[in-house]
Amino acid sequence: MKIGRLAARTVIGGLFVGHGTQKLFGWFGGPGLEGTEEMMGALDMRPTRPNAIAAGLSETAGGALVVAGAATPLAASALIGTMLTAIRKVHKPQGVWAAQGGWEYNAVLIAALVALIDAGPGELSVDAALGRDEWGPGWALGGLALGAAASTAAIAAGRRAPKPDDASGTSDKAIADATTGEAAGDPVTVESSDGPGANG
Repeated sequence: MKIGRLAARTVIGGLFVGHGTQKLFGWFGGPGLEGTEEMMGALDMRPTRPNAIAAGLSETAGGALVVAGAATPLAASALIGTMLTAIRKVHKPQGVWAAQGGWEYNAVLIAALVALIDAGPGELSVDAALGRDEWGPGWALGGLALGAAASTAAIAAGRRAPKPDDASGTSDKAIADATTGEAAGDPVTVESSDGPGANG
């Protein structure tokens, strides 16, 4: 069980760190902060720069904390929030299946993160070193609720924010088309997937 939870934390958290650094720094073929900001504008997630930074930091810091097994409920809730936002803003209209740009990948990650909170990060973790290797269902439901609340607040704020006069962001059709590409589940990094630095 020690190995299983450590492996889950390493893979899930590590991949989130990768996606976060794609957004912030353009690593691993990502769009960087400027490209992420443009996509935020296309998704009506305004103000775009704070939302771009928040998404990148949530995934980078949240993923790193999950890998370390530190502050697991808070770290997982940050990642749950980003996945719920991706579902609601991009993937929901495409249905369930990832092959059609749907939300199945996001849902699997959310379920895995809730399970990690419930079971706890295990003995090989920072939480365990501080005396908490398990958290339980109450914390799991709380992490899910906190992620959902953060997602709802971010989307609501984006709807209230004024749109810029020079709306030059990615079109709604481009976003829909992007969800059927290789970067399923992470719409704000997908616009780089057709470029020369894309991962194949």
